[in-house]
Amino acid sequence: MNRILVIRGGAIGDFILTLPALRALRHANPHAHIEILGYKHIAALAENRFYAQAIRSIEYGPMSGFFARDSELSPELSSYFSSFDLIISYLHDPDGIFENNLRRCRARKIVSGPARIDNSQHAARQLAQPVQQLGIQVKNFAAQLYPSNEDRAWARKFLADRARPIVALHPGSGSEKKNWPLESWIEIGNQLLNWENFSSSVVVVAGEADGNQAVKLDSIWKNPRVVFAKNLPLPQLASVLEHAIFVGHDSGISHLAAAAGATCILLFGPTDPSVWAPLNENVQVLDAPNEDLRKLGVDVVHAELSARLGRPVISARR
Repeated sequence: MNRILVIRGGAIGDFILTLPALRALRHANPHAHIEILGYKHIAALAENRFYAQAIRSIEYGPMSGFFARDSELSPELSSYFSSFDLIISYLHDPDGIFENNLRRCRARKIVSGPARIDNSQHAARQLAQPVQQLGIQVKNFAAQLYPSNEDRAWARKFLADRARPIVALHPGSGSEKKNWPLESWIEIGNQLLNWENFSSSVVVVAGEADGNQAVKLDSIWKNPRVVFAKNLPLPQLASVLEHAIFVGHDSGISHLAAAAGATCILLFGPTDPSVWAPLNENVQVLDAPNEDLRKLGVDVVHAELSARLGRPVISARR
């Protein structure tokens, strides 16, 4: 196959969980032109970073016609879709309207992937199904990112003169129920900053959905060892996290950190880690008692973080 299009919307974590399938697709078609139609700020993680040579925004007005039955289709998009030898679509298309419109464009081969994940098996395994339908074996279900030289150069500049190790904290997620209480984050951060004879830097990761937490932490941690990574482009954030010790929740940023190579301590509550936790070897999952993150003690997280930092476990409260 010379030209392959992967249509992948969804949030950050959804996209990263699809990368094992895309890696197998790339290995099976090393010389193909692979393009991704998705949210550009997320798909940028794959553009000219091993997986794909190009990306295109799914948020394009004429695309709407492809989701309506018997609609007038954009000639430009019709020509675009027909130019691919294979289209793999992860779009939610229960009535087959989108796929039928692709066929109206004379798309050559279409394979559909699961748009929604159930609890039958790990999400990455479910998302690999369309690639496996093509006879391609997926051997490794741990996602991996491939930062560019420019990404890494940017990260070195961002972290210049910062004491190592880098401890990255991400106190947010897509749902309040998946979040450890902010008071617990404050306590674990204070412990890091108050450890005697030990210098580390703390990077607080914050995106658009984490504004409230970031504002509160910014007002509390007036410390030169703390830097806030706010709304960074995802390829650059991945490079910042590449060699960090990362603490986070069940979130897209946690998948980003794991795929970038960070040593991850992930706090899980109401969601099932057997379905949603990254499968990377560098990930340690801490399950909250009764799936309630309010019941996950600071001492538990403190002990895990101490072990990763090579520090003796001391009292979690001062």
